[in-house]
Amino acid sequence: MSTLKTLIFTTTLLILTLSSVALSRPEAIDSLLKRLDSKRASSSDQESAAKAVLKRLLPSHIHSFLFKIVSKDVCGGHSCFLINNYYKESSGNGPEISIKGTTAVEIASGLHWYLKHWCGAHVSWDKTGGVQIASIPKPGSLPHVKDKGVMIQRPVPWNYYQNVVTSSYSYVWWNWERWEKELDWMALQGINLPLAFTGQEAIWQKVFMNLNITTEDLNDFFGGPAFLAWARMGNLHGWGGPLSQNWLDQQLCLQKQILSRMLELGMTPVLPSFSGNVPAALKKIFPSANITRLGDWNTVDKNPRWCCTYLLNPSDPLFVEIGEAFIRQQVKEYGDVTDIYNCDTFNENSPPTSDPAYISSLGAAVYKAMSRGDKDAVWLMQGWLFYSDSAFWKPPQMQALLHSVPFGKMIVLDLFAEAKPIWKNSSQFYGTPYVWCLLHNFGGNIEMYGILDTISSGPVDARISENSTMVGVGMCMEGIEHNPVVYELMSEMAFRSGKPQVLEWLKTYSRRRYGKAVRQVVAAWDILYHTVYNCTDGIADHNTDFIVKFPDWDPSLHSGSNISEQDNMRILLTSSGTRRFLFQEKSSDIPEAHLWYSTQEVIQALWLFLDAGNDLAGSLTYRYDLVDLTRQVLSKLANQVYRDAMIAFRRKDARALNLHGQKFLQIIKDIDVLLASDDNFLLGTWLESAKKLAIDPNDMKLYEWNARTQVTMWYDTTKTNQSQFHDYANKFWSGLLEDYYLPRASTYFGHLMKSLEGNKNFKLTEWRKEWIAFSNKWQADTKIYPVKAKGDALAIAKALYRKYFG
Repeated sequence: MSTLKTLIFTTTLLILTLSSVALSRPEAIDSLLKRLDSKRASSSDQESAAKAVLKRLLPSHIHSFLFKIVSKDVCGGHSCFLINNYYKESSGNGPEISIKGTTAVEIASGLHWYLKHWCGAHVSWDKTGGVQIASIPKPGSLPHVKDKGVMIQRPVPWNYYQNVVTSSYSYVWWNWERWEKELDWMALQGINLPLAFTGQEAIWQKVFMNLNITTEDLNDFFGGPAFLAWARMGNLHGWGGPLSQNWLDQQLCLQKQILSRMLELGMTPVLPSFSGNVPAALKKIFPSANITRLGDWNTVDKNPRWCCTYLLNPSDPLFVEIGEAFIRQQVKEYGDVTDIYNCDTFNENSPPTSDPAYISSLGAAVYKAMSRGDKDAVWLMQGWLFYSDSAFWKPPQMQALLHSVPFGKMIVLDLFAEAKPIWKNSSQFYGTPYVWCLLHNFGGNIEMYGILDTISSGPVDARISENSTMVGVGMCMEGIEHNPVVYELMSEMAFRSGKPQVLEWLKTYSRRRYGKAVRQVVAAWDILYHTVYNCTDGIADHNTDFIVKFPDWDPSLHSGSNISEQDNMRILLTSSGTRRFLFQEKSSDIPEAHLWYSTQEVIQALWLFLDAGNDLAGSLTYRYDLVDLTRQVLSKLANQVYRDAMIAFRRKDARALNLHGQKFLQIIKDIDVLLASDDNFLLGTWLESAKKLAIDPNDMKLYEWNARTQVTMWYDTTKTNQSQFHDYANKFWSGLLEDYYLPRASTYFGHLMKSLEGNKNFKLTEWRKEWIAFSNKWQADTKIYPVKAKGDALAIAKALYRKYFG
């Protein structure tokens, strides 16, 4: 298409769409919301589901609350919850507080809001300290709200939850017991639009076998349990597999339980749809189909055993046939539970041409496949591609895709809005409804990090902006169970129409989280707010601390003359052990881990936390935060020690290299002991949960290998090349530090010392051979790791503070 034709096409498309948006946007969204409301469980079922959440959270108060579903008319046409005092005619055990809501999620959110703001309670994931409910008065003594009660409306209809890879990084080994806890947490946080991806391989098995695809073909198509997310996206095939029939059946059963509970709670699940990813054998069965083999996605040597999957072009009639069959198979298995389907055909997979007309035809074909299976289908698409592949997705291409379906039939997730918002530079996605999302975490890494000011203001700024098309907020982290302060604030933004004052909010947060106000902790959170949780450098935080993401490089290939005067001065100042982290200036080529704050200030915050220990020693939430903060401080110290070691190596100072190398190794050992003192930082929990899902030895061996591999090498290796994804999903877990990260660093420093002592070049390849062989052995090992903590976290943290900062 010529440039002129392209310009005419896109301009006409924009004019037509914007004119229709002005007329149809509210009607289209309202129509969708009404249709989704009609699919919800009955009022009595939802009230019972909300009551069950209360019983699991606070069984002692099961009779203290009265729950009731009300229509949106009571809330001015919006979703809301209402909290009122319940006045009894007689004394005795009975309801004290009435909570009404338009769904069970609203009721649960109202319950959580009341417990937080009137009773000083706190709810977080079990692995981040769990709940603090000791502050809640006994039944019969619950505090009253103001006489007229409280009504909280959602400023936007939806609160979305999950990333397409969260199912692999966090949920992969969950059983129903763990899922039930998560669904309770979701309801309490007000999540009403969750992704529901579990068990889809069993659906695909039935669809593809109807097309004469064999079990052997599917074994090559599906990934292993810990890598299903990337097999679903067509990034890889076969890696970590094969999936057993036991797995497929088990996960399908689990999905039915998950969906049933979501519906009882009044949630709208988002189901998967067909993106074009197909087994290789389909090309032989349908030789005339428009199937292309994609390029390599991050294998070490383009190994076809794992890479280069097959994509069925959306323009091919077979695409619509398969897409329709998949939607209908889901409806057959689950019932008519939703109209919203996720599809990311173009995620990290650009169309073959940038012609807007072609892109529009592809988008229309993708939607056609959905709508054939569900005439009311709405396409939910991650907007990640507009950021990750911005060189391709220019305004004409974006408009062509976004306008390829009828208005109201597509919703976009502005996936990384806290750091890289697309809505600001795309005329609000060119009129397409979107959800403002927090991405925040990559790979399920454990690191204290956040942008609290942006979380408190970003959704509000987007919603009140001119011609806003925002219809929701969302949390799209790759992994969960970390940084509870970030997710508590983000969850509240689903119910806040204005911007909270974060520092004041943090004062009440810390009081709720620990059950009491402690002066030192309030001061510590003030520091953390201005440092750790104030990352404004625009860098996507992926934990690159050298303990967990050890640099794979040869420092002898670079000139020692590059050592800066600042580095020399810092070495002199740190040699006494009294001044650390004085300078952040960088040598030109020594690796740098992400650092966005003053480490000295955060060390002061740790001191304040420790000083509060006598007041909070029995608090599990305090223990988690103390261990996490101590870990963070020591990890940043290790980064500087590593740099000192590299500078010593370049100066050919074997004594200093040994000193700094040994200190780096000792920090790893000390952090491992620290992490072992809290149940929430144990490798054993991850491995044992994987093994518990197995029902025979073969599955157990495969699941454990998957679990070990994902958090270490992740993907394929050769004898001399680590996986390109090594340490992507790194974790600060006791057992992983001692048995994996420590040997890696130890062998590396050992090779550096041999280089200096023998006056020879550093043999990077030899170290890689040794390390990769060790890693392969560790991944295949079956050593059992503890699942219970040992040691006194407060005493250990105090001792480490004295040792390194005293």
